[in-house]
Amino acid sequence: MTLLSVEGLGVRHGATEVLHDVSLAVDRGEIVTIVGPNGSGKTSLFRAIVGAVPAASGRIVRAPGLVVGYLPQRLHVDPALPITVERFLRLPGGASRADVTAALARAGVPEIARRQMSQLSGGQLQRALLARALVARPGLLLLDEPTAGLDQPGSAAFYRLIEEVRRETGCAVLMISHELHVVMAASDRVICLNRHVCCHGTPEHVSSAPEYRALFGTGTGGALALYRHDHDHHHHHAHDHHDHDHAHHHHDRHAHDHPEHEAAD
Repeated sequence: MTLLSVEGLGVRHGATEVLHDVSLAVDRGEIVTIVGPNGSGKTSLFRAIVGAVPAASGRIVRAPGLVVGYLPQRLHVDPALPITVERFLRLPGGASRADVTAALARAGVPEIARRQMSQLSGGQLQRALLARALVARPGLLLLDEPTAGLDQPGSAAFYRLIEEVRRETGCAVLMISHELHVVMAASDRVICLNRHVCCHGTPEHVSSAPEYRALFGTGTGGALALYRHDHDHHHHHAHDHHDHDHAHHHHDRHAHDHPEHEAAD
């Protein structure tokens, strides 16, 4: 079942077009990761999905009754603001104490409920933000660089947690990440965005696509080699291929269940 469909989306910031003719879909229970260089429109796409910025063209269609949980890229907590994690999760209201307790437990940090937000470590803050996104029992989680600022063990643990949440709740996950080797291991599908959808499909497919190789080739050889080494027992595709040809048509290259996912931005 398709939970979210983005159809021909265009977004402008003033006179600048930041997204052009972007189309994608997210189905129930799948993890889809968006990768792309800085300035490629990834966060603008998320902001359009949640209604924080208007669409200049195209449309965004949600399944009826879909609840979306959003974990933003960064949250500054004023150290002078006295607010506990529990109170933060109950803002702007509606969440019961039981809901908060369950969300913190699912995020793996039940012990931080009474702690001040300003006193949390980076990893605890990310899990508190995840818990807030989970309070409303979403059918779709939007995660914008969820492991930014975490060290490698903390990042790996967070991605394992996301997989557990998906497995336990059945929610879909649409996330933005720069950690390409983790993306390959953690995602069902990958969308390569550079103001338009350059390529999309399974991680194995995208990592060998010319568009992906042009954007990430020289800078990610180590990460992709590490991924290939760690997962060679079930992924022996060429994850270190890198070149680029925008003349290829998306639907010629991406065999998956969503032919409408090709887009240009």
